[in-house]
Amino acid sequence: MSRIGREQLGWDIAVGALMIVMSVLALTEEPRTPGTQWILVVVALAIGAVYAFGARRYVSIRESPIPSPAASYALQFSLMALLAIGVAIQPSMLLLQTIVLPLLWMTARSPRQAIVATVINAVILGLSYWSWGGFETWALLAGFLTSGLSAAFSIALGLWITRIAEWGAERQRLLSDLTAAQADLDAASREAGATAERERLARDVHDTIAQSLTSIVMLAERAGRDGSATTIALIEDAARDALREARALVVVESPATDPSGSLAQALQRLGERFAHETGTAVHVEASEWTVPRDVQVVLLRCAQEGLANVRKHAAADTARLTLQVGSDAVLRVSDDGQGGAEIDAGNGFGLAGMRDRVALVGGILDVRDAEPTGTVLTVRIPLNEEKDLS
Repeated sequence: MSRIGREQLGWDIAVGALMIVMSVLALTEEPRTPGTQWILVVVALAIGAVYAFGARRYVSIRESPIPSPAASYALQFSLMALLAIGVAIQPSMLLLQTIVLPLLWMTARSPRQAIVATVINAVILGLSYWSWGGFETWALLAGFLTSGLSAAFSIALGLWITRIAEWGAERQRLLSDLTAAQADLDAASREAGATAERERLARDVHDTIAQSLTSIVMLAERAGRDGSATTIALIEDAARDALREARALVVVESPATDPSGSLAQALQRLGERFAHETGTAVHVEASEWTVPRDVQVVLLRCAQEGLANVRKHAAADTARLTLQVGSDAVLRVSDDGQGGAEIDAGNGFGLAGMRDRVALVGGILDVRDAEPTGTVLTVRIPLNEEKDLS
């Protein structure tokens, strides 16, 4: 059974029990005039009927519907009129206030209407009691004292319950908003994770497979001109490297460095390979200090991208790779080419992607023209761990 159903069942039992009690009380009391006891029974049952066929659907504290203006006024008028008739015949009918006063609140469209209805009901009951007492002064005072106290208690209790109901509704609204916000946050987090993963894959593909394919294209052009066995062998080596890098990306492993060697050795092999493929002399100076694995990946990727830019844009005769490791790991890629490289020039993904990759490990990237010619690319990454001699 739902919560509304349980509330209505509780009201059904209470109203039914009160109707029986009031009917028995009306039949057992000495009537002032013959037949009035049956009128009291009819009044009690009529109030029960107003509840059962009209007011019952509005008895839930939080989730009941709001009655229309016509329904609200009709129900409240019926309850007040029937109670006033009963009290004018027999004051013991004031016991029916125990259900009439709460129903005046529950059938009201607003707390203000409920307060007004309660006050009007108190005035009418006071006058009814005065009428029963023969319009004596004592009856007027007794009637208004009794109905006034009942009205004051009803208003205080009604406002308190209304405040609790409003607090509950506000809490439910906030909970719904929080649930919706949490769902939006989860969706945004998933989207951000997917975007970050796409960016990572884009950087890895650009820095590995794309570079290897560029080498193969350039070597194939050279082979088309001279057809030498050396060039064909370089093409085969570059293709094998591209295949290895593709397989590493598929299994989400970094192909940046050879686990059996150091970063300095990986840079040395990179320089030798670049010199063989392009004919550009590459001088490598690298400190034999170990650095964290994620920093190794970034530094080697930056070295690959720096040399790729030398190949594509610099028209250089010589290039230089230097790695210094202290409190920071500092990688420099320089050449004696034409210079003019800019990170945000919009010429491709390389330098901008490199800047993002370096930022992920807390480093900075700087690209500027060298003197007298060429370009110097500098990557500086702070190290948080003590370095150990490899």
